[in-house]
Amino acid sequence: MLVLRGGLPRALAAQKVAPQVCSSFATGPRQYDGTFYEFRTYCLKPSKMNEFLENVKKNIHLRTAHSELVGFWSVEFGGRMNKVFHIWKYDNFAHRSEVRKALAKNKEWQEQSLIPNLALIDKQESEITYLVPWCKLEKPPKEGVYELTIFEMKPGGPALWGDTFKRAINAHLHLGYTKLVGVFHTEYGALNRVHVLWWNESADSRAAGRHQSHEDPRVVAAVRESVKYLVSQQNMLLIPASFSPLK
Repeated sequence: MLVLRGGLPRALAAQKVAPQVCSSFATGPRQYDGTFYEFRTYCLKPSKMNEFLENVKKNIHLRTAHSELVGFWSVEFGGRMNKVFHIWKYDNFAHRSEVRKALAKNKEWQEQSLIPNLALIDKQESEITYLVPWCKLEKPPKEGVYELTIFEMKPGGPALWGDTFKRAINAHLHLGYTKLVGVFHTEYGALNRVHVLWWNESADSRAAGRHQSHEDPRVVAAVRESVKYLVSQQNMLLIPASFSPLK
């Protein structure tokens, strides 16, 4: 019998080296259909916001002919001014590549929208995200304002912080002052980042709801547990554009 250093037979050692591990949570979101969402953020040159939005409104049909626009917003509060944020949905990475190739060949899109708008943009950012496994993309009941909250979590993925994060989200939803649009986990971009997109009837109703949540013991307990895995967070108040599918 072949014996390894330390006296264990090779067959027994192999059994110990390769244990079978099962978990109800993967380290990242499990995607069975490949659908993902691209978050695009454009910082515009001062005084060019209205010109940019008018140009997009006039030509957005040329872009949405190729892939689905989830929502398009201007940033009202939180961080840099003169900024727009939009979300695009793709079936998979091959789909996105096909769309990019088609747009590169689309002379009307290039001349009427892309080239004029590039002169107005100061900075562009892109992230690829998946919906977390326990969340579906929801459409709000009526027009309102949106809040995007960005959480930087400790490394480890949902296997580490998923359960407590979900409980904190549900605690806020239980109060009824806000609606959850989606929870997204970054695949490309700043890793260990979770985006939560909320809908509120108005900025004032959001403020009133937040004050209420600070006094609710269920919210306080859930948030205290979740922040053990939190590195940092920030948020933005978003105003939907007139052409945004999510109003």
